[in-house]
Amino acid sequence: MEKVIIIRYAELFLKGKNRGYFERAFSNNIEKALQGISHELIKTSGRYLVENFDVEETEKIVSRLKKVFGIHTMSIALRVSSSMADIAEAAKSISRKKGRFKVETHRADKKFPMHSVEVSAEIGGLLLETYRGLSVDIHEPEFTVYVDIRENGTTLVFSEFFEGPNGMPVGTAGRGLLLISGGIDSPVAGHMIAKRGMKVDCLHFHSYPYTNMQAKEKVVDLAKTLASYEGGLNLYIVSVTKIQEAIHEHCAEDLMVTLLRRFMFRIAERLAKNTSHQCLITGESLGQVASQTIEGMTSSNSVVQDLPILRPLVGFDKNEIIERSVAMGAYEISILPYEDCCTVFLPKYPAIRPKMNYILEEEAKLDVDGLIKEAFETIEKIEIK
Repeated sequence: MEKVIIIRYAELFLKGKNRGYFERAFSNNIEKALQGISHELIKTSGRYLVENFDVEETEKIVSRLKKVFGIHTMSIALRVSSSMADIAEAAKSISRKKGRFKVETHRADKKFPMHSVEVSAEIGGLLLETYRGLSVDIHEPEFTVYVDIRENGTTLVFSEFFEGPNGMPVGTAGRGLLLISGGIDSPVAGHMIAKRGMKVDCLHFHSYPYTNMQAKEKVVDLAKTLASYEGGLNLYIVSVTKIQEAIHEHCAEDLMVTLLRRFMFRIAERLAKNTSHQCLITGESLGQVASQTIEGMTSSNSVVQDLPILRPLVGFDKNEIIERSVAMGAYEISILPYEDCCTVFLPKYPAIRPKMNYILEEEAKLDVDGLIKEAFETIEKIEIK
């Protein structure tokens, strides 16, 4: 009797001739997640098994696997030979001692001499004889004993399904660059895009000394949270202090945020091209703040020449975003009271629906290329494992 962990994947079964590519990426991501834990990963029909591990590491393994995109469900199972005696012993060892239950059997091995219903009835009868506090309830059981008879002469017996994060394996949908702030929204946006299989790296803009180094560390911690779902990422940090000072000195106050964001998108696209990223990702939600009106988004889009901009949160309200932030483990970091660059020189009345001719008129007062070049000289790259 050996403890194993069953991994069932999500959308991979929909893939056709290129399914092997997705499965290789999936298994590589599982191995990354379990790095440092002695184990073997075995591919079987329609699923994977983690085996030959220290049983004391079981909860740690499950905890790590819950962050591997592409996993639909997992189960901690006992693997035994496909004999009724061994199956019965395994069922007894995982069964509760009292409560309403049922036995559910899947017979992948059609050569097994008993049908699924017969196996369930016999195992259920043995459990009733062993534990007097049990009663059968096939409609509303309090727990279920699952018996999975495989084709290789072994059977998996388990009682629980653990939800995985679903989605697609990271790395199968290209590479994107996430504009990450210290707030709630952008880490959630990165998480959602990574769930669709994209490898996400991060770009953060800071305004030191107007913002303190704690604000930077907060972003590093948010990037680490996102990295735990990807097997690591690169975080690029750029100073926009000189840009903000120039806008503040030369341009209309109400366009402070609008003009800054245009610089951010220019820098982001240039960096993305240099680092082979294929798109930009933001945490913008339509109408949430002054810069996230359709006019504000149009202003930002207009300076990006070649790359698409993905805005996975555009139709979400704040409560939906917060729920996802809590679920991914970023919320408590995001609400730490450290300012990001967008709060520096914040105008009292920011432009909500800025006109493009007004924006271009004010932006013409700046040395755009020179300021971008100066910002690029400040780039810092942090590799987060």
